[in-house]
Parts: sequence; C-alpha cells; structure tokens
Amino acid sequence: MTSSMRIAAIVPCHNEAGAIGKVVRELQAAVPAAEVYVYDNRSDDNTADVARAAGAIVRFEERKGKGNVVRRAFADIDADVYLLIDGDDTYDAAAAPQLIEKLLEGPYDQVTGVRRPESDAAYRSGHALGNRFFNGIVGMIFAYRVDDMLSGYRVFSKRFVRSFPALSRGFEIETELTVHSISARIPQAQLSVGFRDRAEGTESKLRTYHDGQRILRTVLKLALHERPVQAYGMIAALLAAVALILGVPIVVEFISTGLVPRLPTALLASSLMILSGLALIVGMLMDVLRKIRDESSRLAYLSWEVVGHVR
Repeated sequence: MTSSMRIAAIVPCHNEAGAIGKVVRELQAAVPAAEVYVYDNRSDDNTADVARAAGAIVRFEERKGKGNVVRRAFADIDADVYLLIDGDDTYDAAAAPQLIEKLLEGPYDQVTGVRRPESDAAYRSGHALGNRFFNGIVGMIFAYRVDDMLSGYRVFSKRFVRSFPALSRGFEIETELTVHSISARIPQAQLSVGFRDRAEGTESKLRTYHDGQRILRTVLKLALHERPVQAYGMIAALLAAVALILGVPIVVEFISTGLVPRLPTALLASSLMILSGLALIVGMLMDVLRKIRDESSRLAYLSWEVVGHVR
C-alpha cells in the first residue's frame, strides 16, 4: 500500500449515534491513510454530530435506503480504493488492512468480508438461514460459489466502482454487488472477518421478512436480466409441458375419430404452445441485449487503470 494511494471508507448510517463514533475511530486507527465518509441517511438522532466529532467527513443522503447511499457515495467520491462498512459496529474494523492488502495483491476488484460470528447473539438464526438460502440460490443460478452474499463489509477497486450501475435502493444492494461481479467475471476474493452483536442502545434496521422478500425479488430480476435464455427457457418449457398434457389426448382423439370434442381445451393448448415459443424468442432477444450490455460494461471497466500492490 503506497502513501500516495487514496483510500475512502464509506459508512452508511441511519440512527447509529450509539455506535458510529467507535466505528470511525477504529477505522482511523486501522487505516490511518483513509478518509472516512459517514453518510447520514435521514437519521433522527445526532449520528452526524457524533461522526463529525470523531473526525469523519459527514455527508447526507435524503432518499432512504442503503442502496441510495452507496450510489451517491460511489458517484461523489474519487479514490483508488473504496471500503464499504456498516456503521453499527458489528464488523471488525481492524480487518480493513487485510481486506485492502488482499485487493491490491491480487489485484482484485472486489474483496468481500465473509462474516465469522464472534458470539451466538451476533448472527440471528433466521438471518443465518436466509443468508445460506440466498447464497445457494445465487450459486445455483450463476454457477459460482458464494459464501456471504449479504455481507456489508467489502473493498473495491476504482474500476469496479466506476463500472457498477448501482440500481438498488435498499439492503438488496449487496445482492446487486455480488451478482454484478459474478456476471461481469470481475476478479474477486473473500476473507473471513469478525462479526459481533450490535452496540448496546442501537437496533437493527433489517426487517427480516420484508427485506428478505425484496432481496429474493432482486435475485429473480437479476436472473432474468443476466441469464435470460435459461430463465425464459424454463418458462417456455413449463408452458410447453402444460400444452402437451392438455393437447396430446385431443390430437389422439382427432386422429382416431376426426372430431375435436373439446374445442376450448384445444384452443387453450394451442395458445400455451404459442406463448411457449414467444417466451423462448424473448429469452434469445434478451440474451442478445445482455451481450451488448456486457460488452459496454466491460469496455467501461477496462477504461480505468489497475491499481496494483507496490512493494
């Protein structure tokens, strides 16, 4: 890590006055060269004052949602290395140098901190189960092993940040980061980091079922966008199967008797088979658009120079 390298630590916050001061101080101690940016996302408490007193650069994002904060921060801040960490003091800030070193040594464009619970209370069983479920879904769809898709502790290169579309609004931003890096085949790595219970006096902003549904919808949408042939092919196969189940007995009866006694069923089977063909065509057209989009994204990604490790 060279002294001239610009490192920006981005800390999204909503009502984290009880934890943000400690997070800022630990980041400054772990990575003295980093500029710590705390983004206050419509807090009702004195999060901004506490962060400013601890030495952070405080900025504000009025549109509620972590995804909105990340999009704003990525657009506003110019750096060589970007560190993203939550402001609730659940992640081990002391691991930041190892994450940055890993990024530069690769060189990689994203390093994800895989959460290692330091106590039973740190990771609620429902959240752990949900995370494993989403890891499995994404791994199956994109044929890539994912150990902690929902981790909010990550380090990025400049060229990753400048080529990342950042479309999500809320907690599904981690899903978008993961899927973008897999789909674009961006070099990435993972490191185990400590994960502890929230600071006393603070409460989680994650709504388990509501945010879980949003994350699942995001995964399915990204699957349609990034794997259209497979996704629409499954829809086409399902429609074709139903059409055959309904239509084959009618065709057999027509061959035997020359009559079509169940005309509505015959029309339904024909319509389903036509829809099946249309779904397959849509999938192929979407795949062409995906390739064009991927080429544009790749060119944007390659337009930024690599920041490697200098010894």
